[in-house]
Amino acid sequence: MVAVWLVHVGQKLLLWGALSAISLAGVTLILRFLQMMATYAHNWLQMRPITSVSGAYPLVGHSLVLKQGGKEFFQQLIHYSEEYRHVPMLKLWLGTVPVMAMFKAETIEVILTSSKQIDKSHLYRFLEPWLGLGLLTSTGNKWRSRRKMLTPTFQFTILKEFLDVMNEQANILVNKLEKHVDGEKFNCFFYITLCALDIICETAMGKSIDAQTNDDSEYVRAVYRMSDLLHRRMRTFWLWHDVLYLLFKEGRDHKRNLKILHNFTTNVNERGANEIKRDEERKSDDKGTTLSNRKRKAFLDLLLNVMDDEGNKLSLEAIREEVDTFMFEGHDTTAAGMNWALYLLGCYPEVQKKLDNELDEVFVQSGEGIIKEKRRRWKTF
Repeated sequence: MVAVWLVHVGQKLLLWGALSAISLAGVTLILRFLQMMATYAHNWLQMRPITSVSGAYPLVGHSLVLKQGGKEFFQQLIHYSEEYRHVPMLKLWLGTVPVMAMFKAETIEVILTSSKQIDKSHLYRFLEPWLGLGLLTSTGNKWRSRRKMLTPTFQFTILKEFLDVMNEQANILVNKLEKHVDGEKFNCFFYITLCALDIICETAMGKSIDAQTNDDSEYVRAVYRMSDLLHRRMRTFWLWHDVLYLLFKEGRDHKRNLKILHNFTTNVNERGANEIKRDEERKSDDKGTTLSNRKRKAFLDLLLNVMDDEGNKLSLEAIREEVDTFMFEGHDTTAAGMNWALYLLGCYPEVQKKLDNELDEVFVQSGEGIIKEKRRRWKTF
């Protein structure tokens, strides 16, 4: 009888426990929803005077009118910037989150020159699984400390050591572009991006991935796929929740590519740390007469030796954060700048001619006859 009674009581306790857990979860969801709505109402009232694109709906914002494809979305933003070019900034709603689109230099200058406005937006959190809390995504004291530690690694004398890498990759790029001379029009963006990726990979990690000659490598594909996934997730509010995201194909794809990227960087970091350790052992054994065979130090090598004010070195995880950050930022932003420069030069042939003449003068003055001959090939573009 006692056993039956205990079973009966146990069932009741389990039932009450389950109901309590469900009730608690329900109350938590309701409170979070009310908090979200309060923030939404506050932002909506506060930003009401700012010009907004038409087509926004309550709760979903502009998500239903924004294009899903990267190219189409970019063209849509160009259209909006032209349509509303008379205003200093433009407001878009991604779900309940407001996003400000600034396309005037004087407006952006206020933000970029501020030493206080360094907190990243809510959308930057989607970069954290890949980049961690590195220089791009961190803020406050951590950001200031990291920036202070990393600044010495960008001395001009250090960067000059990688001119050979840049020239080598530039020659590969020229050879690929030369095949299109006198042919049909083509999109040079992919060529430029692979060149930038090769340069930043070798200068940041001291490892060549040959992206220009092997654009089908696993790491290259993971970089581009991850970039596409991040941009799509940022503008699609129903993909923001981490648990729900894994239920979609994009979420599983994100997890798979993230593993590829982190494994690649971690392996390179460990090899670099082991090489530095071996160098220190050789120097100790040979009384400092033996040096590493590597003539130049990559960004990774410098990070392995950098210290903060207390003399502490960065952890391997922190180094991976910064290397991943500079791999992503370094190739993406540089490639965009190079493509934009080529586009403008193509639009203004007279400026292109002035640039060509200036480069010839520089090469003549420096006595670089071989380089000048190579420059001659660019005149066909």
